[in-house]
Amino acid sequence: MTSPTSLPGDSNLLGGVRVLDLTNVLAGPFASYQLSLLGADVIKVETPGTGDLARQLGADPALNAQKMGASFIAQNAGKRSITVNLKTAAGKEAFTALVKSADVLVENFRPGVLARLGFSGEQLLAIQPTLVYCAVSGFGATGPLRDRPAYDQIIQGLSGMMSSTGTGHTGPMRAGYPLADTLGGTAAAFAISAALYHRARTGAGVVIDISMLETAMTSMGWVVSNYLVAGKEPVPMGNENFTAAPSGTFRTREGLLNIAANEQSQFETLCRLLRAEHLAGDARFSEREPRKRNRDALRDELEAALAEDTAENWERVLSAAGVPVGQVLPVARALEHEQIRHRDLVHHVPFPSTGDEGSVAESDVVAVIGHGIHVNGGTSVPRTGPPRLGQHTDEVLVEVGFTAADILRLRNEGGL
Repeated sequence: MTSPTSLPGDSNLLGGVRVLDLTNVLAGPFASYQLSLLGADVIKVETPGTGDLARQLGADPALNAQKMGASFIAQNAGKRSITVNLKTAAGKEAFTALVKSADVLVENFRPGVLARLGFSGEQLLAIQPTLVYCAVSGFGATGPLRDRPAYDQIIQGLSGMMSSTGTGHTGPMRAGYPLADTLGGTAAAFAISAALYHRARTGAGVVIDISMLETAMTSMGWVVSNYLVAGKEPVPMGNENFTAAPSGTFRTREGLLNIAANEQSQFETLCRLLRAEHLAGDARFSEREPRKRNRDALRDELEAALAEDTAENWERVLSAAGVPVGQVLPVARALEHEQIRHRDLVHHVPFPSTGDEGSVAESDVVAVIGHGIHVNGGTSVPRTGPPRLGQHTDEVLVEVGFTAADILRLRNEGGL
């Protein structure tokens, strides 16, 4: 685990890029967090008094009460927080100055909300012609569903994701974490990065419209292609892989083991190491297509052999021989895995005191997860901890040209 000061080779690909982050909860904050990890100066613009709803979400009630919930901490380290009331003239004045200083603006309001406040894409580009403006929404800025509210589970269901997840007995199931939100945020960060490259070449601002529904469907790749090309609807297969067998989750004497012996040589090696060489010569299993048709019988045979040892030991033996395998780990063990620790995915950052009692003391640090992007041998690490609501309001406004007297006036007029 690393801290910001122990960074071996800081990744600063977006150094000098200022991002205004008007996002809430997950998809948008995840996008701007990726940009922050790569060096961007991300200024989180929040509503006075409440801020990002994620500040009140998470498994620790004391942190939620402090507006520093675990859900907020997860993707807001390294950012600065400023409060602005966009419904007031003073707030619009402050925000206009922020836009003039920005390279990127990302928001995930419902389509049209920002425009009704006087800041449509066209108006934003009039203020800052080189701005990269990215709007993330459930269904996109156009179409019959544009005005619907969207949550991750709604997108998982409408996209077809749930129809291919689970088993024939369980029926459709959602992924156990907000996959559609995360995919939407990833797409937004990718699009913003591409737009910044385009702007560097042309000098032109860009308007980006991200649909979580479309992003979710795009991520389904082969499942969608099988229907578009071959007319085949996906069938929920639990932990099985429809493209190959044996490729799924198998019971051992102790623990579960994922095996993906997708190549003939891998299957034959698996049979040899399990002392089940006869399976490679069995007509039901000797070739790829018969194995897929007889996957249930093959599972029974393999699990009988795997019962001789633990998942941990089988992983060691099979992996050493080139068979793709891995234990099924709970989150706690996954975070402690030697590979994750070696790659410094988890970081300790300062936790700002709110002045209230809570689960995290003023002198403590908090653990956050980064991303798997290493640049020039260096790990991407948040430069600061997650911000208190409005912690950097005065600091940022001074940077964009306001005096102390101006800031006091804006605050007295209800703008901050």
